[in-house]
Amino acid sequence: MPRAYSFRVVFGEKNLSNDASFQEVSGIGATMETESVQEGGENRYVLQLPKGVTHGPLVLKRGVGASNSALVRWCRATLESGLGQQVMTAPLTVYLLDPALEPLRAWLFANAYPTKWEASPFDANKNEVAIETISLVYTFCNRIL
Repeated sequence: MPRAYSFRVVFGEKNLSNDASFQEVSGIGATMETESVQEGGENRYVLQLPKGVTHGPLVLKRGVGASNSALVRWCRATLESGLGQQVMTAPLTVYLLDPALEPLRAWLFANAYPTKWEASPFDANKNEVAIETISLVYTFCNRIL
């Protein structure tokens, strides 16, 4: 039975590949959008016709990264540029690992780029690691293993 705590995130860009340790990955999935159509003269049911597949954002959580980290620089360039420069995309692969750290499953996210960066609340009454959350969108997702 696969364990959800053993995973690896790999960015296709070499400058991001060493910056991929995360506490949590969520948002892996797809939804088939449908359109309701009433068939003329048929009142017993409504047809649900497929329109297309949509993907929610891929969400990565980790301790707040160093300001010189490649991932932080990519997020800043994308989110703070005000679209003054081209949005740079990168392929991203998430691997679910077995106990020997070999891939059991893998998902490839094509042309990913960050759309949201958020820091966890700072609270002087708690002794917790400061967490940053990075949300990415992508063109499509394929399960490759």
